[in-house]
Amino acid sequence: MERYRIIDLEHWERKQHYWIFKDYVNPRYDISFELDITTFLKKVRDNGWSFTLAMIHSIAVCANQIEEFRYRFEEGQPVVYDILKLSFTYLNQETRLLKNIVIDMKDDMEEFNQYGLEAIARQKAYFTGPVGNDCYQFSSIPWISFTHISHTVSGKKDFAVPMFDWGKYYKLGERVMLPFSMEVHHSFVDGIHIGQFAELLQEQFLQL
Repeated sequence: MERYRIIDLEHWERKQHYWIFKDYVNPRYDISFELDITTFLKKVRDNGWSFTLAMIHSIAVCANQIEEFRYRFEEGQPVVYDILKLSFTYLNQETRLLKNIVIDMKDDMEEFNQYGLEAIARQKAYFTGPVGNDCYQFSSIPWISFTHISHTVSGKKDFAVPMFDWGKYYKLGERVMLPFSMEVHHSFVDGIHIGQFAELLQEQFLQL
């Protein structure tokens, strides 16, 4: 069963924008901003959830609502995925090296938290294979509160998997703020879509 459908380029409203950015030397770009996680952090602590897994779940819930975040390249063609996996880094406390975990999405936060923790404990290898197109990527830098972040570049212009990063949260008056960054492919995602996502994620944090 296919997890995506091929986009009909000839009848796609985004066709011109797609072609303009497709072959840029670096068609990906990143934006950093801050989010208020005061309510979210309390809910995470009250329920004993993993902060990392709660972040991943919340981000995925919001990203899935925006079709542009589900666009990818498959064999040179633009496609839109219906179902995406979640790929994230997690620190091995003994070796201080990161391992990459890939898991499925679960609708319920409690179920997802337990499922994610089991996957982390079960996987011993640092890497289980190359990251595919059928996912979102996540990474955290909980040791610093950054104002900007960039990523290593593979040189593959058709790599369109969105990447989400967050840093160390901090107190600002009575609020808890979180530095957040996302990198996307400009053939598929414009600033308006990032703005839409940021609004959805902030609402998610306030209502969770």
